Amino acid sequence: MSEKDFLPLSPREIRSRGWDFYDFLLVTGDAYVDHPSFGHALIGRHLESLGYRVALLAQPDWHGPGDFLAYGRPRLAVLVSAGNLDSMLNRYTAAKKRRSRDAYSPGGRGDLRPDRATFAYCQRARQAWPDVPLVIGGIEASLRRFAHYDYWSDSVRRSILVDSGADLLVYGMGELAMGEIARLLAMGVPVDAVADVDGTCRLVSSTDGLWDYVESPSFEAVSESREAFAEAFRIQYEQQDPLRGKTVVQRHGARWLVQHRPARPLTTAELDALYELPYVGTWHPRYDEAGGVPAIEEVRFSLVTHRGCYGGCAFCALTSHQGRIIQSRSEASLLEEARRMTKRPDFKGYIHDVGGPTANFFAPACADQAERGACKGKDCIGWKACNRLVVDHGPFLALLRRLRELPRVKKVFVRSGIRFDYLMADDDGTFLEELCRHHISGQLKVAPEHVSPRVLKTMNKPPRAVFDAFRRAYGAVNEALGKKQYLVPYFLSSHPGSTLEDAVELAEYLRDIDFTPEQVQDFIPTPGSLATAMYYSGLDPMTMRAVHVPRDSREKALQRALLQYRNPKNYDLVREALERTGRKDLIGFGPLCLIRPRPGEVLAGAERGGRRKRRPSSSRGAGPGRKR
Repeated sequence: MSEKDFLPLSPREIRSRGWDFYDFLLVTGDAYVDHPSFGHALIGRHLESLGYRVALLAQPDWHGPGDFLAYGRPRLAVLVSAGNLDSMLNRYTAAKKRRSRDAYSPGGRGDLRPDRATFAYCQRARQAWPDVPLVIGGIEASLRRFAHYDYWSDSVRRSILVDSGADLLVYGMGELAMGEIARLLAMGVPVDAVADVDGTCRLVSSTDGLWDYVESPSFEAVSESREAFAEAFRIQYEQQDPLRGKTVVQRHGARWLVQHRPARPLTTAELDALYELPYVGTWHPRYDEAGGVPAIEEVRFSLVTHRGCYGGCAFCALTSHQGRIIQSRSEASLLEEARRMTKRPDFKGYIHDVGGPTANFFAPACADQAERGACKGKDCIGWKACNRLVVDHGPFLALLRRLRELPRVKKVFVRSGIRFDYLMADDDGTFLEELCRHHISGQLKVAPEHVSPRVLKTMNKPPRAVFDAFRRAYGAVNEALGKKQYLVPYFLSSHPGSTLEDAVELAEYLRDIDFTPEQVQDFIPTPGSLATAMYYSGLDPMTMRAVHVPRDSREKALQRALLQYRNPKNYDLVREALERTGRKDLIGFGPLCLIRPRPGEVLAGAERGGRRKRRPSSSRGAGPGRKR
């Protein structure tokens, strides 16, 4: 492959095509990978398919306008995205420490994008061409479109549209909105007259002329009142539906942020066409010397089957970005992509993943969504499933069977998330049997996240009994198949609603199932999620009830340590947590104890074996200096 197979990535590549103009400069915080899992490739190829000339500026020097000016003035607009991740999440851990690697940069380098990349790039674009229309999009812009809590500055920030100085904000996946914006700009419509485009936000000086809208508490109100912040989130959350959603306005000083309702879901034909554009499928040759771009390795031989998720997890912002209505590709399109994949010289016979945000949510939750949208104030699945939820693994299973039959395909894996509660709601056990027989590589990762009823309700995850039932079913199927395949559950520490007592309950559960997580994920309050609104406000926006929030760094460290109580490095933290919660009965030598006493320590009788009877674990806790 050559540079000409890609969208132009430099002024030289623009000149080599003989272009005397180009329409859009697409600026991204990621290295250029021409694969549909990367937002810049999706939008760039989509605009190209509509007849526009698109040039990419990937990871520019943000200290000055030089990299921008070198491209020359674009005819229609500059489009800015921070990349596939929020730039602050990309650069910092839950402890607000700088990450050393960036999987979306050549060679994994960690210093090629700025903090708040959308804002930084917009500054340079305005400096280069003050009067060229400036449009922002991507996950960072999408989830920061309203006044929002920013964990890294521990403050409420204005809409990113206000701070960036851009003319328009595209939220969601963006193809339909960007196509309409491009059409209007090409017709000569001034950017400040581009209005009423679904899936966009703009700023206006007055709400005169708007109709059928709802007003959210202002930036000033949500900055001063946590109750107002929670109320604003609820209003915004309830309108994130393309069929029943209304325009939402939020005052920022003398101006109003106007969010037009979400763009409609793509049809199957439209989604197929989008994924059938001429992507090269790998990084631009510019990055060969650096060893390429690590992020492609997870998706190079994977198939995206659909968009959207109706899972409703409180800690996930997908509802505000892709929405709750599933949009699926056709089996024919997916099979054709797989056939092309198998012809690549580096294909080794393995399709690494088949799925979307949730692999087995392959179709809309119910037929009603096509006419009415997703229900307001009701969840499709979560702590409790809706009685109208359609549970059918048949279409997804049929696709997997067809993929297994393709020449040169040795194995088809399903590695994107499986919702075990949806699977357990299926009376037909065929999918679980074939999943275990054909589509697992030694272990299946699932996300129960917690076991405390209080925390699970706050997370909107299913009760512990559902996970236990799935764990038993998974073990039984693998035993019947004669396979040794493990279940790897993910658990989240310090989520809103989780007290230290809840964390102890989770530690006891891990003891009982004889499992020690290799990694523990602390909850990170990323913009746009229900849990982040809880974290900041201390309230559940849907009920306005108070929620315990682990904000103190010591409490967060204690909760995290309890999930890995067997690690000797965590002994002091685990002990402190048990003493704080009055659970010194879990310090001792009995099978129910989490840790052993310190050398020479005399225990009271109740502390020798644990006070609650549970199934004994084959593993013992580790005291100071003790090796397991």
